[in-house]
Amino acid sequence: MCRHLGYLGPCTSVGGVLTEGEHSLRVQAYAPSDMRGGGTINADGFGVAWWDGDAAVHSYRNPMPIWTDPAVDDVLPQIDSTSVIAAVRSATVGMPVERTACAPFTDGRWAFSHNGVVFGWPQSMADLWSEVPHVDALALPAPTDAAALWVVLQNLLRTHDPESALRMLVGRVLATSPKARLNFLLSDGESMYATAVHHSLSVLRTEDSVTIASEPLDDRPDWIFIDDRRMVVATTTDLTISSLES
Repeated sequence: MCRHLGYLGPCTSVGGVLTEGEHSLRVQAYAPSDMRGGGTINADGFGVAWWDGDAAVHSYRNPMPIWTDPAVDDVLPQIDSTSVIAAVRSATVGMPVERTACAPFTDGRWAFSHNGVVFGWPQSMADLWSEVPHVDALALPAPTDAAALWVVLQNLLRTHDPESALRMLVGRVLATSPKARLNFLLSDGESMYATAVHHSLSVLRTEDSVTIASEPLDDRPDWIFIDDRRMVVATTTDLTISSLES
């Protein structure tokens, strides 16, 4: 079911975001601790997105396990950013293992990751997908539920603010797939938006940074465990946790 994390704060190494902490995202790829029945390992690829000084988003994705890629230790540590989104993937049975299926998905200033599964896909998303413009549908990045969710979310972001768009997406997917696991992570490089639906999520705040992660990256007691059906909105100066059902 994948693992992901987001970071906002002082300029830091992109590679370090993937590897720092005794339970880093790289460790979670082969030794996750809270998959909740959604698999045992996240070896079907990984990706990372970061923003530069002009707020442009860049990304690197690989369909191989994160621990096999030398770029994680040799190249990505040479890149610095104040904002990073990263994910390791556990592919749902029947879905392809390929680079285009790896999160984060990016467009313009946005980066998006989905930690979970939409049961009954693609039939359970047929009505929602019917609202997507044909041109966008033809540009589906990969034949997976996560990629399809991203295309739907892109369409919603054209007419709604990020929090409203995510709330709408969660509600409408759950209406046809009630047991769907919908941990979303969205960022524009300045703010992060995350949902917790049937999967684990934690947040760590410091004086000048915030990290959102599927699982805590270390044993610091300041990690906040997010309850189910919650929305998290975070910047470096503000953190809001609210119910998705309100």
